[in-house]
Amino acid sequence: MRIIDLSSPIDADGWEPDPIRHEIMTPAEGAVHMSEEMKKHFALEFDPAVLPGGELLSLDTLTLTSHTGTHVDAPSHYGSVGAYGTPRNIDEMPLDWFFRPGLLLDVSDVGTGVIGVDRIEAELARTGCRPEPFDIVLLRTGADRYAGTPDYFTRFAGLDGPATDFLLDLGVRVIGTDAWSLDAPFGYMIEKYRETGDPAVLWPAHFAGRRREYCQIERLNRLDTLPGPSGFRVVCFPVKIKRGGAGWTRAVALVDA
Repeated sequence: MRIIDLSSPIDADGWEPDPIRHEIMTPAEGAVHMSEEMKKHFALEFDPAVLPGGELLSLDTLTLTSHTGTHVDAPSHYGSVGAYGTPRNIDEMPLDWFFRPGLLLDVSDVGTGVIGVDRIEAELARTGCRPEPFDIVLLRTGADRYAGTPDYFTRFAGLDGPATDFLLDLGVRVIGTDAWSLDAPFGYMIEKYRETGDPAVLWPAHFAGRRREYCQIERLNRLDTLPGPSGFRVVCFPVKIKRGGAGWTRAVALVDA
């Protein structure tokens, strides 16, 4: 079995609208910290100088949103009320949603804007593949080439409302993208709203989750390394954040050798 990493790193050096703070405590600093914590919380005295090199363990402290890096959006991210009932948080989602056969749709020719039903149907016809219920559909937009730059947040394609419903009608419950969002960029949607006055053009992929329960994987990476449109399984278990609207994931594809 071959394992293909489909995840973006959490990188404090990359450009983010919500900057990441990554503080690293060295093993020597960790020894002092552990000594102080043991004394404070457990009344234990310990001299870190007795450790080899005066070192114990390093410690990373990160401040970031749950939507930084590759992550899974829970239904509760889309709104507080669903037509189907109370939207579930990420820690409440069934794990079997996140270990499923995958289907890759290459829509990298769309550029910046929306991916409609016609484009999805054309790609399914081109590949001769069609998702089965609960298959994980991955959209390759090509946006990952801009990761770590401001362009990553403005130059990509997202699903429109009918295209989202089309995939959900086929029984898909997890849709992934290598873009920052499953919806089109902010600027594109707002421009279309100003042109049409139609609120349906605003965040249609996310708001579809208010009507129908499903999850998104956003900020995937390296979808171009997959062996083809099918023939692989996706593993994307989200981190179990209590009451979380999303959870980070180390998404991978499993390909039988």
